[in-house]
Amino acid sequence: MTKQLTCEERIDAALENEIEVLRDLWEFYCEGGQDDYHPEHESNMWEYGLSFDYVPVGTWEDQTEGYFRYQLSWGGPSDEFRFFVSMDRRPYRIQYHFMDWFDGAKRILHGTDEALLEEIFGWFAEGGGVDAEFEKAIE
Repeated sequence: MTKQLTCEERIDAALENEIEVLRDLWEFYCEGGQDDYHPEHESNMWEYGLSFDYVPVGTWEDQTEGYFRYQLSWGGPSDEFRFFVSMDRRPYRIQYHFMDWFDGAKRILHGTDEALLEEIFGWFAEGGGVDAEFEKAIE
């Protein structure tokens, strides 16, 4: 029987894959393919991922900060980007989380990966998603 790799052992490859797909979809969207499917990924920015929402502080045990979550997949494994924002709702830290049953790992984004996710967060904000999800969560 083959030993299942831990999330820590799998996270870098998973993050690299998600960044590659998001970069391709984002560039395709920005070049005018807003409603079209990307030919390689058979998706578009509107349909990629499962949800975008706000997770208030205290939702999870020992959670000390609220964050916006761009959830890409659910189950085993699941993955998501977390945007920690200042009072003006601008990201000051973006993390990628990769989780599987009773295991998980995370990475803080930097450089071009961070810049890409900041742009995508700005897209959610321009569309009203950031404000709407925050207000919904604190009602």
